[in-house]
Amino acid sequence: MGWFEHGVSRIYFEEEGGGDPLVLLPGWAGSIEEFGQLRRALASSYTVVAADLPGSGKSGPQPRSYAESYYEDDAKAFLALIDHLGRGPAHVVGYSDGGEYALLMAQLEPSAVRSVVAWGAVGKLVAPPEFLDAFARLVDSPIPALKEFSDYLKASYGEENARTMAQAVANAWRAITDRGGDISRSRAGEISCPALLITGSDDAFFAPPALVSDMAGAIADGEFVEAKGAGHAVHREQPEWLTRTVVDWLAGR
Repeated sequence: MGWFEHGVSRIYFEEEGGGDPLVLLPGWAGSIEEFGQLRRALASSYTVVAADLPGSGKSGPQPRSYAESYYEDDAKAFLALIDHLGRGPAHVVGYSDGGEYALLMAQLEPSAVRSVVAWGAVGKLVAPPEFLDAFARLVDSPIPALKEFSDYLKASYGEENARTMAQAVANAWRAITDRGGDISRSRAGEISCPALLITGSDDAFFAPPALVSDMAGAIADGEFVEAKGAGHAVHREQPEWLTRTVVDWLAGR
């Protein structure tokens, strides 16, 4: 385990295994602890650097203020971590925001990223305004679709911090969608490494299959796989399938 300081962020990471370097990134408000099965499988062939996102898990600051530029800011922070550890070029595997960072990292510094695997990431924000409004109220009056996540957020961060986190990131997402929603989609052609984009067939809000497939098609060496019957959190809903898919695809790359 270790800590890496970058700007106002203090990133917590754990390193295990042996072989080519691989950076593993969870989603917003998530933790590397939820990737136990995938981490064990990957550590048998790779040196896995699993890191919590700034403001999430054990990483600081908490609660975090999310700027409109936070996707690119965090992508640069993880590129700096790879350089700090001397672990480049690395495979980068990420879920949701972690997947968005992986795609941005491949654009910003192609020499640092050997391949990308992302699930629940699409290169742009596509959630409608009413969903963003609901997310801002996540702690105090969650809609049924977000009740379980609301409970998780409060249990993990405390009610006051959870409220601040949800409102801050909802404001950042609203600012990004107001300017068109682009994160990395407009520069997808700049991704030169192999990339596997995965999404659940039932992910309607964050990474709809049609848009993820379109993003994969815009990457020169991009591939798309749909997890039938899964929603956004494929690693929780179909852990064995996701682990097998990721490990098999990475083999030989």
